[in-house]
Amino acid sequence: MANKSSGTPQKQKKQPERQCMGCNEKKPKRELLRIVRTPEGTVELDFTGRKNGRGTYICQNVSCLKKVRKSKRLERTLEVEIPDAVYAALEEELSNAN
Repeated sequence: MANKSSGTPQKQKKQPERQCMGCNEKKPKRELLRIVRTPEGTVELDFTGRKNGRGTYICQNVSCLKKVRKSKRLERTLEVEIPDAVYAALEEELSNAN
């Protein structure tokens, strides 16, 4: 009998998708930016996507961060109150990253 394994195409690995908290669009995980609440309770941008803690995702633009800030959606999702200084730092980091 002929070997069937040499002629079959390989399955493509499925790309994980996440939903942006600002615009609610589903996008590939690598295109989004993770915001994480660390076990210590601080809120940080996670450019690597590997920090420990509860995370959520937004597009890498300031407009989505502003939408999330206005609706306080980030605070509800991360279950922590976020001071204005943290939002300002997040906005500055996003501006510098682009």
